[in-house]
Amino acid sequence: MQPLKNSKTSSSTETWSRISDSAVHSNSIESLCIQYTDLRFKNQISRYQGKVRDVYDIGDRLVMIATDRISAFDCVLPRPIPSKGQVLNQIARHFLEAVRDICPVWLLETPDPNVSIGLKCNPVPIEIVVRGYLAGHAWRCYKSGLRSLCGVSMPDGMKESQAFQVPLITPTTKASEGHDQDVSREEILGMGLIPEKDLDTIYQYAHSLYQRGSEMARDHGLILVDTKYEFGYYEGQIMLMDEVHTPDSSRYYLADSYEDNLNNNKAQTQLSKEFVREWLIAHGFQGLEGQMMPHMSDSFVWEISNRYIELYERITGKEFENFALPDIMIRLKENLRSYLD
Repeated sequence: MQPLKNSKTSSSTETWSRISDSAVHSNSIESLCIQYTDLRFKNQISRYQGKVRDVYDIGDRLVMIATDRISAFDCVLPRPIPSKGQVLNQIARHFLEAVRDICPVWLLETPDPNVSIGLKCNPVPIEIVVRGYLAGHAWRCYKSGLRSLCGVSMPDGMKESQAFQVPLITPTTKASEGHDQDVSREEILGMGLIPEKDLDTIYQYAHSLYQRGSEMARDHGLILVDTKYEFGYYEGQIMLMDEVHTPDSSRYYLADSYEDNLNNNKAQTQLSKEFVREWLIAHGFQGLEGQMMPHMSDSFVWEISNRYIELYERITGKEFENFALPDIMIRLKENLRSYLD
Protein backbone atom coordinates (compact mmCIF):
# COMPACT_ATOMS: atom_id res chain seq x y z
CA MET A 1 0.00 0.00 0.00
CA GLN A 2 2.04 2.96 -1.23
CA PRO A 3 1.21 6.59 -0.37
CA LEU A 4 -0.25 8.64 -3.18
CA LYS A 5 2.34 10.59 -5.11
CA ASN A 6 1.67 14.29 -4.75
CA SER A 7 4.20 17.11 -4.61
CA LYS A 8 1.94 19.11 -2.29
CA THR A 9 2.31 16.51 0.46
CA SER A 10 6.04 15.91 0.31
CA SER A 11 6.97 18.33 3.10
CA SER A 12 4.50 16.92 5.63
CA THR A 13 5.21 13.32 4.69
CA GLU A 14 8.96 13.84 5.00
CA THR A 15 8.44 15.52 8.37
CA TRP A 16 6.48 12.55 9.61
CA SER A 17 9.11 10.18 8.26
CA ARG A 18 11.67 11.87 10.46
CA ILE A 19 9.37 11.98 13.49
CA SER A 20 8.14 8.44 13.02
CA ASP A 21 11.65 6.98 12.87
CA SER A 22 12.45 8.30 16.32
CA ALA A 23 8.97 7.56 17.65
CA VAL A 24 9.10 3.93 16.59
CA HIS A 25 12.38 3.42 18.42
CA SER A 26 11.16 5.17 21.57
CA ASN A 27 7.68 3.62 21.54
CA SER A 28 6.21 7.13 21.68
CA ILE A 29 3.55 7.00 18.99
CA GLU A 30 0.86 7.35 21.65
CA SER A 31 2.62 10.42 23.09
CA LEU A 32 1.91 12.23 19.82
CA CYS A 33 -1.80 11.41 19.98
CA ILE A 34 -4.97 12.34 21.78
CA GLN A 35 -6.45 8.95 22.52
CA TYR A 36 -8.92 9.80 25.29
CA THR A 37 -9.87 12.93 27.19
CA ASP A 38 -11.40 13.41 30.62
CA LEU A 39 -11.75 17.15 31.12
CA ARG A 40 -13.82 19.23 33.54
CA PHE A 41 -15.49 22.46 32.45
CA LYS A 42 -17.41 25.08 34.36
CA ASN A 43 -21.14 24.40 33.90
CA GLN A 44 -20.37 20.97 32.42
CA ILE A 45 -23.52 18.87 32.19
CA SER A 46 -22.24 15.67 30.61
CA ARG A 47 -19.45 14.00 28.69
CA TYR A 48 -20.05 11.61 25.79
CA GLN A 49 -17.39 9.45 24.17
CA GLY A 50 -18.12 8.57 20.57
CA LYS A 51 -16.08 6.33 18.33
CA VAL A 52 -13.74 9.17 17.39
CA ARG A 53 -14.86 12.32 19.23
CA ASP A 54 -15.25 13.21 22.89
CA VAL A 55 -18.17 15.61 23.34
CA TYR A 56 -18.68 17.85 26.39
CA ASP A 57 -22.03 19.50 27.05
CA ILE A 58 -21.40 22.86 28.75
CA GLY A 59 -24.93 24.22 28.63
CA ASP A 60 -25.72 26.19 25.51
CA ARG A 61 -22.67 24.86 23.66
CA LEU A 62 -20.81 21.65 22.93
CA VAL A 63 -17.05 21.21 23.11
CA MET A 64 -16.16 18.52 20.56
CA ILE A 65 -12.64 17.09 20.68
CA ALA A 66 -11.49 15.16 17.62
CA THR A 67 -9.25 12.48 19.10
CA ASP A 68 -6.77 10.38 17.15
CA ARG A 69 -8.87 7.24 17.56
CA ILE A 70 -9.85 5.52 14.33
CA SER A 71 -12.86 3.32 13.73
CA ALA A 72 -13.93 0.91 11.01
CA PHE A 73 -16.89 -1.47 10.80
CA ASP A 74 -18.29 0.40 13.84
CA CYS A 75 -15.33 -0.73 15.96
CA VAL A 76 -12.60 1.46 17.47
CA LEU A 77 -9.21 0.16 16.41
CA PRO A 78 -6.67 -0.50 19.18
CA ARG A 79 -4.11 2.19 18.32
CA PRO A 80 -4.44 5.95 17.75
CA ILE A 81 -3.20 7.64 14.57
CA PRO A 82 -0.95 10.72 14.91
CA SER A 83 -2.54 13.89 13.45
CA LYS A 84 -5.76 12.13 12.45
CA GLY A 85 -7.94 14.18 14.78
CA GLN A 86 -6.38 17.44 13.64
CA VAL A 87 -6.93 16.47 10.00
CA LEU A 88 -10.60 15.66 10.57
CA ASN A 89 -11.27 18.77 12.64
CA GLN A 90 -9.63 21.14 10.18
CA ILE A 91 -11.23 19.59 7.09
CA ALA A 92 -14.63 19.78 8.80
CA ARG A 93 -14.08 23.45 9.58
CA HIS A 94 -12.96 24.10 6.00
CA PHE A 95 -16.19 22.70 4.57
CA LEU A 96 -18.58 23.94 7.25
CA GLU A 97 -17.44 27.49 6.55
CA ALA A 98 -17.94 26.86 2.81
CA VAL A 99 -21.59 25.76 3.10
CA ARG A 100 -23.06 28.36 5.45
CA ASP A 101 -24.99 29.82 2.50
CA ILE A 102 -26.73 26.45 1.94
CA CYS A 103 -27.95 25.71 5.46
CA PRO A 104 -27.32 26.68 9.10
CA VAL A 105 -24.29 24.95 10.67
CA TRP A 106 -23.52 24.17 14.28
CA LEU A 107 -19.89 25.38 14.37
CA LEU A 108 -18.95 28.56 16.29
CA GLU A 109 -15.18 28.37 16.88
CA THR A 110 -12.13 26.09 16.61
CA PRO A 111 -9.85 27.30 19.41
CA ASP A 112 -7.45 24.35 19.01
CA PRO A 113 -6.48 22.21 15.99
CA ASN A 114 -8.38 19.29 17.54
CA VAL A 115 -11.32 21.19 19.04
CA SER A 116 -14.59 22.56 17.70
CA ILE A 117 -17.09 24.50 19.80
CA GLY A 118 -20.62 24.89 18.55
CA LEU A 119 -24.31 25.10 19.24
CA LYS A 120 -25.93 22.23 21.10
CA CYS A 121 -28.47 20.67 18.76
CA ASN A 122 -31.05 17.97 19.36
CA PRO A 123 -29.86 15.30 16.89
CA VAL A 124 -32.12 13.83 14.24
CA PRO A 125 -31.88 10.04 14.81
CA ILE A 126 -30.78 9.23 11.25
CA GLU A 127 -27.67 9.78 9.15
CA ILE A 128 -28.05 10.89 5.55
CA VAL A 129 -25.70 9.14 3.11
CA VAL A 130 -25.51 10.63 -0.39
CA ARG A 131 -24.06 8.34 -3.06
CA GLY A 132 -23.04 9.71 -6.43
CA TYR A 133 -21.23 6.51 -7.46
CA LEU A 134 -21.64 2.78 -6.94
CA ALA A 135 -18.96 2.12 -4.33
CA GLY A 136 -18.30 0.83 -0.84
CA HIS A 137 -21.35 -0.54 0.97
CA ALA A 138 -23.58 0.09 -2.05
CA TRP A 139 -21.27 -1.89 -4.30
CA ARG A 140 -21.03 -4.77 -1.83
CA CYS A 141 -24.84 -4.94 -1.75
CA TYR A 142 -25.06 -4.66 -5.54
CA LYS A 143 -22.44 -7.36 -6.07
CA SER A 144 -24.45 -9.69 -3.83
CA GLY A 145 -27.43 -9.33 -6.17
CA LEU A 146 -29.44 -6.59 -4.47
CA ARG A 147 -30.90 -3.89 -6.71
CA SER A 148 -32.48 -1.78 -4.00
CA LEU A 149 -30.76 0.07 -1.16
CA CYS A 150 -32.79 1.87 1.51
CA GLY A 151 -35.82 1.58 -0.75
CA VAL A 152 -34.00 3.25 -3.66
CA SER A 153 -33.65 1.25 -6.90
CA MET A 154 -30.31 0.73 -8.61
CA PRO A 155 -30.34 -0.18 -12.33
CA ASP A 156 -28.98 -3.46 -13.69
CA GLY A 157 -25.69 -3.65 -15.54
CA MET A 158 -23.67 -1.16 -13.52
CA LYS A 159 -19.94 -1.43 -12.85
CA GLU A 160 -18.21 -0.74 -9.59
CA SER A 161 -17.50 3.01 -9.28
CA GLN A 162 -19.92 3.93 -12.07
CA ALA A 163 -21.84 7.17 -11.54
CA PHE A 164 -25.54 7.08 -10.77
CA GLN A 165 -27.63 9.17 -13.10
CA VAL A 166 -28.89 11.08 -10.05
CA PRO A 167 -27.16 10.85 -6.63
CA LEU A 168 -28.97 8.49 -4.26
CA ILE A 169 -29.90 9.29 -0.68
CA THR A 170 -29.60 6.15 1.47
CA PRO A 171 -30.26 6.91 5.16
CA THR A 172 -29.12 4.84 8.12
CA THR A 173 -30.17 4.72 11.73
CA LYS A 174 -27.75 6.21 14.26
CA ALA A 175 -26.67 3.45 16.59
CA SER A 176 -25.06 4.47 19.90
CA GLU A 177 -23.64 0.94 20.01
CA GLY A 178 -23.21 -1.70 17.32
CA HIS A 179 -23.92 -1.23 13.64
CA ASP A 180 -25.99 1.46 11.95
CA GLN A 181 -28.82 -0.02 9.91
CA ASP A 182 -30.00 0.92 6.42
CA VAL A 183 -33.46 2.45 6.49
CA SER A 184 -35.80 3.73 3.77
CA ARG A 185 -37.56 7.07 3.64
CA GLU A 186 -40.88 5.26 4.11
CA GLU A 187 -39.57 3.46 7.21
CA ILE A 188 -38.31 6.74 8.69
CA LEU A 189 -41.75 8.30 8.32
CA GLY A 190 -43.50 5.11 9.45
CA MET A 191 -41.49 5.06 12.68
CA GLY A 192 -42.26 8.73 13.28
CA LEU A 193 -38.58 9.61 13.57
CA ILE A 194 -39.04 13.02 11.93
CA PRO A 195 -41.92 15.00 10.37
CA GLU A 196 -42.18 14.66 6.59
CA LYS A 197 -41.67 18.38 5.91
CA ASP A 198 -38.46 18.33 7.93
CA LEU A 199 -37.26 15.19 6.16
CA ASP A 200 -37.92 16.93 2.84
CA THR A 201 -35.81 19.88 4.01
CA ILE A 202 -32.99 17.58 5.08
CA TYR A 203 -33.05 15.77 1.72
CA GLN A 204 -32.93 19.12 -0.08
CA TYR A 205 -30.00 20.27 2.07
CA ALA A 206 -28.19 16.97 1.51
CA HIS A 207 -28.46 17.21 -2.28
CA SER A 208 -27.18 20.81 -2.24
CA LEU A 209 -24.34 20.00 0.16
CA TYR A 210 -23.25 17.07 -1.99
CA GLN A 211 -23.30 19.26 -5.09
CA ARG A 212 -21.16 21.91 -3.34
CA GLY A 213 -18.76 19.27 -2.05
CA SER A 214 -18.49 17.77 -5.54
CA GLU A 215 -17.69 21.18 -7.04
CA MET A 216 -15.01 21.86 -4.42
CA ALA A 217 -13.53 18.40 -4.96
CA ARG A 218 -13.46 18.94 -8.72
CA ASP A 219 -11.42 22.11 -8.19
CA HIS A 220 -8.68 19.93 -6.69
CA GLY A 221 -8.81 17.11 -9.23
CA LEU A 222 -11.01 14.89 -7.10
CA ILE A 223 -14.41 13.20 -7.29
CA LEU A 224 -16.64 13.15 -4.21
CA VAL A 225 -17.95 9.60 -4.45
CA ASP A 226 -20.22 9.44 -1.42
CA THR A 227 -20.56 11.17 1.93
CA LYS A 228 -22.54 11.25 5.17
CA TYR A 229 -24.38 14.17 6.80
CA GLU A 230 -25.89 14.55 10.25
CA PHE A 231 -28.54 17.08 11.17
CA GLY A 232 -30.19 18.33 14.32
CA TYR A 233 -32.58 20.96 15.66
CA TYR A 234 -31.51 24.20 17.30
CA GLU A 235 -34.35 26.41 18.52
CA GLY A 236 -36.66 24.67 16.05
CA GLN A 237 -34.30 25.18 13.09
CA ILE A 238 -32.74 22.30 11.17
CA MET A 239 -28.96 22.58 11.41
CA LEU A 240 -25.99 20.71 9.91
CA MET A 241 -23.97 18.99 12.63
CA ASP A 242 -20.70 17.12 13.12
CA GLU A 243 -18.05 16.69 10.40
CA VAL A 244 -18.51 17.37 6.70
CA HIS A 245 -16.65 15.92 3.68
CA THR A 246 -13.82 14.47 5.78
CA PRO A 247 -12.07 11.18 4.87
CA ASP A 248 -13.94 9.51 7.75
CA SER A 249 -17.34 10.55 6.43
CA SER A 250 -16.62 10.62 2.68
CA ARG A 251 -14.95 8.79 -0.15
CA TYR A 252 -12.94 10.50 -2.91
CA TYR A 253 -11.46 9.30 -6.22
CA LEU A 254 -8.71 10.88 -8.28
CA ALA A 255 -10.44 12.50 -11.25
CA ASP A 256 -7.66 12.24 -13.84
CA SER A 257 -7.53 8.42 -13.74
CA TYR A 258 -11.24 7.79 -13.15
CA GLU A 259 -12.46 7.21 -16.73
CA ASP A 260 -9.50 5.04 -17.72
CA ASN A 261 -9.87 2.89 -14.61
CA LEU A 262 -13.61 2.57 -15.12
CA ASN A 263 -13.34 1.62 -18.79
CA ASN A 264 -10.62 -0.95 -18.09
CA ASN A 265 -12.24 -2.42 -14.98
CA LYS A 266 -9.39 -1.24 -12.76
CA ALA A 267 -9.72 -0.29 -9.12
CA GLN A 268 -10.05 3.44 -8.53
CA THR A 269 -7.43 5.32 -6.52
CA GLN A 270 -9.33 6.26 -3.37
CA LEU A 271 -8.81 9.09 -0.93
CA SER A 272 -10.68 7.86 2.13
CA LYS A 273 -10.15 5.47 4.99
CA GLU A 274 -11.43 2.66 2.77
CA PHE A 275 -7.86 1.35 2.59
CA VAL A 276 -8.06 0.74 6.36
CA ARG A 277 -11.25 -1.29 5.88
CA GLU A 278 -9.59 -3.22 3.05
CA TRP A 279 -6.58 -3.96 5.28
CA LEU A 280 -8.89 -5.23 8.02
CA ILE A 281 -10.83 -7.41 5.58
CA ALA A 282 -7.56 -8.85 4.25
CA HIS A 283 -6.66 -9.72 7.85
CA GLY A 284 -9.98 -11.45 8.51
CA PHE A 285 -11.85 -8.71 10.36
CA GLN A 286 -15.17 -7.02 9.49
CA GLY A 287 -16.47 -6.34 12.99
CA LEU A 288 -18.47 -9.56 13.10
CA GLU A 289 -19.00 -11.63 16.22
CA GLY A 290 -16.09 -13.94 16.98
CA GLN A 291 -13.58 -12.09 14.78
CA MET A 292 -10.32 -10.89 16.34
CA MET A 293 -8.98 -7.41 15.69
CA PRO A 294 -5.62 -7.77 13.90
CA HIS A 295 -2.44 -6.26 15.33
CA MET A 296 -1.57 -2.82 13.93
CA SER A 297 2.18 -2.47 13.46
CA ASP A 298 4.00 0.84 13.93
CA SER A 299 4.66 1.03 10.20
CA PHE A 300 0.96 0.64 9.39
CA VAL A 301 0.03 3.30 11.97
CA TRP A 302 2.43 5.74 10.31
CA GLU A 303 1.13 4.84 6.87
CA ILE A 304 -2.41 5.72 7.99
CA SER A 305 -1.14 8.98 9.46
CA ASN A 306 0.64 9.95 6.26
CA ARG A 307 -2.44 9.06 4.21
CA TYR A 308 -4.61 11.35 6.34
CA ILE A 309 -2.16 14.22 5.91
CA GLU A 310 -2.13 13.64 2.16
CA LEU A 311 -5.91 13.63 2.19
CA TYR A 312 -6.00 16.96 4.01
CA GLU A 313 -3.72 18.63 1.48
CA ARG A 314 -5.45 17.15 -1.56
CA ILE A 315 -8.96 17.90 -0.34
CA THR A 316 -8.37 21.45 0.93
CA GLY A 317 -5.50 22.56 -1.33
CA LYS A 318 -3.71 23.82 1.81
CA GLU A 319 -0.36 22.77 3.26
CA PHE A 320 -0.74 20.82 6.49
CA GLU A 321 0.74 22.48 9.59
CA ASN A 322 1.52 19.71 12.03
CA PHE A 323 0.68 20.40 15.68
CA ALA A 324 1.03 16.81 16.91
CA LEU A 325 3.92 17.10 19.35
CA PRO A 326 4.66 15.40 22.67
CA ASP A 327 2.45 16.71 25.51
CA ILE A 328 -0.30 17.39 23.00
CA MET A 329 -2.89 17.52 25.81
CA ILE A 330 -1.07 20.43 27.45
CA ARG A 331 -1.49 22.45 24.26
CA LEU A 332 -5.15 21.51 23.99
CA LYS A 333 -5.95 22.41 27.61
CA GLU A 334 -4.17 25.76 27.37
CA ASN A 335 -6.03 26.70 24.18
CA LEU A 336 -9.38 25.72 25.68
CA ARG A 337 -8.66 27.60 28.89
CA SER A 338 -7.76 30.75 26.98
CA TYR A 339 -10.88 30.53 24.82
CA LEU A 340 -13.37 29.74 27.58
CA ASP A 341 -11.92 32.29 30.02
